[in-house]
Amino acid sequence: MLIYPHFDPILVQIGPLAIRWYGLMYLGGFLLGSFWISKLAKARGLELDKDRLSDLVFYAVLGVILGGRLGYVVFYNGAFFLEHPLKIFAVWEGGMSFHGGLLGVIVAMLIFCRKFKYPVLRLGDVVVAAAPIGLGLGRIGNFINAELWGRTTDLPWGMVFPYAGDLPRHPSQLYEMFFEGIVLFLLIWLLHRLKTREGVPFFSFFLLYGIFRFLVEFVREPDLQLGYLWGGATMGQLLSLPMIIFGMAGLFWLRKRER
Repeated sequence: MLIYPHFDPILVQIGPLAIRWYGLMYLGGFLLGSFWISKLAKARGLELDKDRLSDLVFYAVLGVILGGRLGYVVFYNGAFFLEHPLKIFAVWEGGMSFHGGLLGVIVAMLIFCRKFKYPVLRLGDVVVAAAPIGLGLGRIGNFINAELWGRTTDLPWGMVFPYAGDLPRHPSQLYEMFFEGIVLFLLIWLLHRLKTREGVPFFSFFLLYGIFRFLVEFVREPDLQLGYLWGGATMGQLLSLPMIIFGMAGLFWLRKRER
C-alpha cells in the first residue's frame, strides 16, 4: 500500500487567522475558471468585458457557497441542523455539497442571464467548461484534508487515512480529481474545439459528470450519518442520476431541434 503523506491542511497561521489549502483551492478554481471563461467567451460569441466577467464570477461564487452549504444541510445532515440551526452558518467547520452548489450556480446564472440579457445555453456552455477546474482543485483539497476517503481495498495503491481506521482505502479523492477534473475538462474543451452546436457542452457536462460521479461512488465510503440508501446506493449516486437524465434529455432535445 501507499503511505498517506500527512499534509498539514493549514498553509499559514497568524494568530487566530488560518489560511487553509482547501480555501486556496476554491480561490484558485475561481481565478483560473474566470480566465478560462474569458477565453472561451470570445470563441462562443459572448461579449464579456472585465466588469461583466466580474459580475458573472460574483454570481457564481454566491451560487457555489449558498447552494453548496444548503445542499449539504438538506441532502446530507438535515437531522443535525434541525437540532442545531445556527451551525448552518458555521461553514468554516466544513460541509459543502457539489450537487447543491451546482443548483446554486444554475439559479445564479439564470438570474445573471435575465438581468444582463445573455443567452442561457451559450453562457452555460462557457461556464461548464470552467467548472472542472474548480472540481479538480477541490478534490485535491479533500485529499489534503484527508476527508471523503474511499472504501477499504487490497489494491497496491490503497492508503491508510487519518481517522479512517487501520485498513488501506481507495484514494477516491484522487480518482475524482482525475475524472471530474482532468478528463471532464478535456472532454468539454474538445466539444468547444469541435465547435459543436450551442447547448452541447452544457448538457454533456451534466451527463459526463453524473456518470463519473456515479461510478466513483462505488469505491467511495458513504457518509457516516447516511450510510447506504435505497438498493445500496449512496447519496452521491442518487443525486447524480438526475444529472445523467437531464444531460441525456437535453442532448436528445437539441438533436430533435436539428430536424
